[in-house]
Amino acid sequence: MVYTISGVRFPHLPSIKKNSSLPSFNEDLRRTNAVSFSLRKDSRSSGKVFARKPSYDSDSSSLATTASEKLRGHQSDSSSSSSDQVQSRETVSDDTQVLGDVDAQKTEEAQETEKLDQTSALSTSGSKSYKEDIAEMSQSLDQEVGQRKIPPPGDGKKIYDIDPMLNSHRSHLDYRYGQYRKLREEIDKYEGGLEAFSRGYEIFGFTRSANGITYREWAPGAKAASLIGDFNNWNAKADVMARNDFGVWEIFLPNNADGSPAIPHGSRVKIRMDTPSGIKDSIPAWIKYSVQPPGEIPYNGVYYDPAEEDKYVFKHPRPRKPTSLRIYESHVGMSSTEPKINTYANFRDDVLPRIKKLGYNAVQIMAIQEHAYYASFGYHVTNFFAPSSRFGTPDDLKSLIDKAHELGLVVLMDIVHSHASKNTLDGLDMFDGTDGQYFHSGSRGYHWMWDSRLFNYGSWEVLRYLLSNARWWLEEYKFDGFRFDGVTSMMYTHHGLQVEFTGNYNEYFGYSTDVDAVVYLMLVNDLIHGLYPEAIVVGEDVSGMPAFCIPVEDGGVGFDYRLHMAVADKWIELLKKRDEDWQVGDITFTLTNRRWGEKCVVYAESHDQALVGDKTIAFWLMDKDMYDFMAVDRQATPRVDRGIALHKMIRLITMGLGGEGYLNFMGNEFGHPEWIDFPRTDQHLPDGRVIPGNNGSYDKCRRRFDLGDAEYLRYHGLQEFDRAMQNLEETYGFMTSEHQYISRKDEGDKVIVFERGNLLFVFNFHWTNSYSDYRIGCSVPGKYKIVLDSDNTLFGGFNRLDDSAEFFTSDGRHDDRPCSFMVYAPCRTAVVYAAVDDDDDDERSSLVPISLLPEDV
Repeated sequence: MVYTISGVRFPHLPSIKKNSSLPSFNEDLRRTNAVSFSLRKDSRSSGKVFARKPSYDSDSSSLATTASEKLRGHQSDSSSSSSDQVQSRETVSDDTQVLGDVDAQKTEEAQETEKLDQTSALSTSGSKSYKEDIAEMSQSLDQEVGQRKIPPPGDGKKIYDIDPMLNSHRSHLDYRYGQYRKLREEIDKYEGGLEAFSRGYEIFGFTRSANGITYREWAPGAKAASLIGDFNNWNAKADVMARNDFGVWEIFLPNNADGSPAIPHGSRVKIRMDTPSGIKDSIPAWIKYSVQPPGEIPYNGVYYDPAEEDKYVFKHPRPRKPTSLRIYESHVGMSSTEPKINTYANFRDDVLPRIKKLGYNAVQIMAIQEHAYYASFGYHVTNFFAPSSRFGTPDDLKSLIDKAHELGLVVLMDIVHSHASKNTLDGLDMFDGTDGQYFHSGSRGYHWMWDSRLFNYGSWEVLRYLLSNARWWLEEYKFDGFRFDGVTSMMYTHHGLQVEFTGNYNEYFGYSTDVDAVVYLMLVNDLIHGLYPEAIVVGEDVSGMPAFCIPVEDGGVGFDYRLHMAVADKWIELLKKRDEDWQVGDITFTLTNRRWGEKCVVYAESHDQALVGDKTIAFWLMDKDMYDFMAVDRQATPRVDRGIALHKMIRLITMGLGGEGYLNFMGNEFGHPEWIDFPRTDQHLPDGRVIPGNNGSYDKCRRRFDLGDAEYLRYHGLQEFDRAMQNLEETYGFMTSEHQYISRKDEGDKVIVFERGNLLFVFNFHWTNSYSDYRIGCSVPGKYKIVLDSDNTLFGGFNRLDDSAEFFTSDGRHDDRPCSFMVYAPCRTAVVYAAVDDDDDDERSSLVPISLLPEDV
């Protein structure tokens, strides 16, 4: 048992008697719903401690005022320190909001004064104020971080040289950059810079020192707060927190007499608050781990602080940033071949080697941030600093990332800062009892399509929270970058809903633009690239906002890549048509319709296309025939033959022409059958309708990697072709070449010919016509050889080409190219040619086919 003066926790003093009539949280919410604060307005006991009333505008956009107030508050001895916040025990504030009471009789206080004073001195020495913590944080930068500096803002004018059309929107862009510069200046002035500001996890939540544990929480709307958990038997009277003038609640828990921490590692914790919406138990906003107890729905926060000898220690350095980015998009939970939730450990041991063997150089992991609803695919985040406990422990995740680094794979995290779960018990929604703490209040703070809450990026503490969150995953878990989800929703007040972007610049720079959100994105990109210049940041933007992938110092938003989302939609559109209705000019336009100088990650399909209610490309192409006609010893149907041929062609032309990076969702490399359907039960709607579930089945929430590995199935040929594509790009680096030229897009022949880097790609989309002695133009004279042939039998083709053949160019312009040579172009094939010299002929020819290479190459 423990006793507290507001904000300071004292060890058990046996001679102090308990008086149950004193004001406190007098019941355990885990046992009964009949709970109240029992706040008293009288001041008969001189042991009471009071706090000032909160003054808080949840939707204020005046960051400068907030910052200056915080500076005064954080540097004030009367409002910052845990010990300083303990007022004189004979002093009573005029305010009537009682936070806590010394749990003893006044007559007994005199008898225990010496003991209390000694304990208070111990507690005071162990607790740190904001001022002390921030000063210590600034002075104790480790050597690694100390060498990394976040550069000061530039002038933001280079974007006008890159794209002169932006001059017509100069007033908006200059205002935006001015807001960014102003915010950087405010952070420098009041928080010691962006580097210090982004280390909020060293101040808020649970922090451990040699003397004990400090817990801080920003909850300005709360009237009272108490830390509860297994460590104090969920007793809300035991550890009452103190509040400063700016809505930050704090308590210090000194070590036990034997030196052990007051909160054992692995024990459950929550914060109980009296809020405008009533009394509630919440998971701390900065919690580092949370779990769902068996048979319960809400999660519990977990104090995660293993002994030093039990903490995972990284053994391998981060790989260098790849020149060409080839991403394997993955989800840990559904990565097993069995119908179950997979683990970090199994993913590390089974899936990472597969990704490496396939030839990808980056793995993007979804659903890392804790999310109470599994079927949300990880996009309804409840605990932003906690890795999902469904898959294992934080140390298991670290081991996974370390193994990826050992294999030379960079690890990108699918991070969600665009919205949050609307859960109120285990999420941020209504955390302090108000709807405008972390989010915009009212309708602006609600995403009607996603049924989730929307952050207020104009709030100082929200900026601290999100910037610190991004840094936390880089520092603590050594992720190598992020894929930011839902960026279009962030950048516009209409969230991209029921809006069609046509490319008109007025759509990007006007009243519908959420400048606060764009400025946040500029800040977080500045932070990431400043601390980790090798980090990779990809933004999911469907709008095509200009300057999205231009550095912040030049006036851009600062992403490295934009997801080229229109391509996947185009393929689905085409797959709904007959082959005769495909327009090759439409294909090439969609693939190349991206902003010059701004890199894109392109994909034929991602997880979105694999979800229930949609179809993968393979399923669009082959449908039910995939169930019965994929064995190589059985005659394929025309539908399967067509599907296998087009599946390879679609993926190769997407990689070859669509962007500077490439992404594939796990399993789609071999044409994974069917769809993804998370386990779910029947949903009963308020209007009486019932949305049927799937009886909680995991059958379609897994990846059948065994199909791609089975050499007796046609899936294996698709997998090997995908592997050959990755190897081709690794060898030639064509995606990052500045040379790209489409020399032919023949609507009659259904042929596309283009150059990318030093390679020449020839696609014949015609369903029946094969062309002999078909002349194709090229820019480099000499000898050419085939380096990839989709019709090779190893890839499930018909072997209509001689891959050992040599092709010699002839002079004379053809298709506006200086020379040309003639090829055989079978129907529904893709062939890649490379110019070769005699001295490197043998080396290049080893690329065909990749499946003949030894497994260890």
